[in-house]
Amino acid sequence: MASVGRAYRQAIDDYLESEELYQSRIPQYMDAIRKCTYRRFTTGFYYGRPDQDAMVYDSNTYVNEAVFLGIVEKITPENRARIMQRNKFCVGDHIEVMKPDGRDIPIIVKAMYNENGEEVDSAPHPKEIIDLELVMEEDMSVSADVEEGDLLRVVMPTA
Repeated sequence: MASVGRAYRQAIDDYLESEELYQSRIPQYMDAIRKCTYRRFTTGFYYGRPDQDAMVYDSNTYVNEAVFLGIVEKITPENRARIMQRNKFCVGDHIEVMKPDGRDIPIIVKAMYNENGEEVDSAPHPKEIIDLELVMEEDMSVSADVEEGDLLRVVMPTA
């Protein structure tokens, strides 16, 4: 739910900067929040007890558009992003950096190293400490702009 928290943080910051800016970005906030849900939104009990027409029966299947990989814990002296990995991913995967300011930066996993500094092809087990060499998707010779606290995720292709 980091995406939802980030959307709310951005909305609050934008509102404090300017109500016009906030109003102009409402579709962006809503889009970010919709990516994290599995059903349509309702008003719930906000306007009183909902009747039968307010019930949502159309889908109970979770639609996961992104898979969380981990939070960048530090940048190593070798300019690698260290994470405690949460879900499986591999060298060569196209992933995203979620910046606190709302930007999502597409990058590629160029290489990964385990806790012993050994190069590995994948991180299959949750909670592994992994150091990542990350490069920009549009120019693989350029290191990705990754900082401590950034979130990494894989965006799943939509059908």
